[in-house]
Amino acid sequence: MKLLEEFSIGLFFWQAVLFLALLFLLRKFAWKPILNAVNEREEKISDSLVQAEKAQEELKQMQAQNEDLLKDARAERDGLIKEAKETATKMISDAKDAAKEEGSKMLASAQESINAEKVTAIMELKTTVAAFSIEIAEKIVRSELSSEDKQKALADKMAEDINLN
Repeated sequence: MKLLEEFSIGLFFWQAVLFLALLFLLRKFAWKPILNAVNEREEKISDSLVQAEKAQEELKQMQAQNEDLLKDARAERDGLIKEAKETATKMISDAKDAAKEEGSKMLASAQESINAEKVTAIMELKTTVAAFSIEIAEKIVRSELSSEDKQKALADKMAEDINLN
């Protein structure tokens, strides 16, 4: 309350003049640079927001591209696996066919060998049987032709057979 009692118009006038002068000086020298700084900062913030949005869109595009690349890579991998399986199946099938063919050849060769051995054995058996037959016949003929009477009778009989033919 002491303040209100000591009010002076002169002091008030000089304070008002100083305040207006300070306002004029601030407006002339400080207000524009402050406003410019605030405007520049606002523009930087706007530009930064726009760049952030662009970066976010680019990030989304890159993620979409990565997804596409992953899909392509998976499809290629699946194709390679399928091709490898088909190749393996074909190789196994070819190997089985080759083994069957080789087995058939070996079986045919064995059959031929067995047949040849069989023919050889039969021939040897025939030769042996013939030799035994000749030996037995020789022994029988010797025992039968041991006497001269029997030899003459056989010679006569053979002569008759020759004459009949």
